[in-house]
Amino acid sequence: MRCPNCQAKINQIRFGKNKSGTQKYKCKECRRQYTPEAKSQGYGVEVRMQAVRFYTDGMNLRRVARHLGVNHQSVANWVNAYAAQLPSAPQPENVDIIEMDEVFTFIGEKKTRSSSSRT
Repeated sequence: MRCPNCQAKINQIRFGKNKSGTQKYKCKECRRQYTPEAKSQGYGVEVRMQAVRFYTDGMNLRRVARHLGVNHQSVANWVNAYAAQLPSAPQPENVDIIEMDEVFTFIGEKKTRSSSSRT
């Protein structure tokens, strides 16, 4: 083991673990703490894309989070980040006439009477 700061090879002691579970070391020569092989934190690209696919297939955020074993806010952040990188929808050019259909329904009164014994 060699200290990345002073390059000393002797007097390197174990000094606990990181949040990710990686072994930390301390150099007794320069009193610096370091982690020689740090683990990457966070979730991989595969998990993020799988969450986005589940969400676009119709699963809600909390169900996606439960299915993948992650926090629902992480899923929301991944979906929002993915949506932000998509190109914007093309806008129609020079539209003169727009045709719309309208459905109007109204129910004045029920056709059947209540079947309760009260009248």
